[in-house]
Amino acid sequence: MAILGYMAKALKMDIEEIRELFSEGIQSMRMNYYPPCPQPDRAIGLTPHSDADALTILLQLNETEGLQIRKEGNWVPIKPLPNALVVNIGDIMEIVSNGDYRSIEHRATVNSEEERLSIATFCSSKLDTVIGPAPSLISPNSPAPFRRVPLEMYLKEFFARKLNGKAHLDFMKVYR
Repeated sequence: MAILGYMAKALKMDIEEIRELFSEGIQSMRMNYYPPCPQPDRAIGLTPHSDADALTILLQLNETEGLQIRKEGNWVPIKPLPNALVVNIGDIMEIVSNGDYRSIEHRATVNSEEERLSIATFCSSKLDTVIGPAPSLISPNSPAPFRRVPLEMYLKEFFARKLNGKAHLDFMKVYR
């Protein structure tokens, strides 16, 4: 909530909107194990995607590279730092921020000699909320590019799709 609060403040967003959406929200965790792969150029650990949540907090347990983000069309490796957390913005935060914060497309690659371990925590809003651009961020100069949907429906649609870049976020856009 502290990170989300600072993000809202930076947007000059009504802090109550963030509290309403994310206090007592859903948090889930996934542990990833990527064993060494003799032909890493012929395998991928996790296909390119953006996360469905608001924030993903990632701990890379060992210093084996594998997380990559897409920046300006290129895949950029994220060097693991000891005892550091990686915070990724997810699709829900891009929607809530009216597109001001962009979700990050990323993937996981494998290593030919070393295993890679990571733990990801996904932070989202309550299941009974409706997600859409925060009303305090919508104006005639900044119309809502995303539709409003119940979170439960949004998540069902997201997980029914194959992980494919930012395809689900594109699906959420008002103009398609």
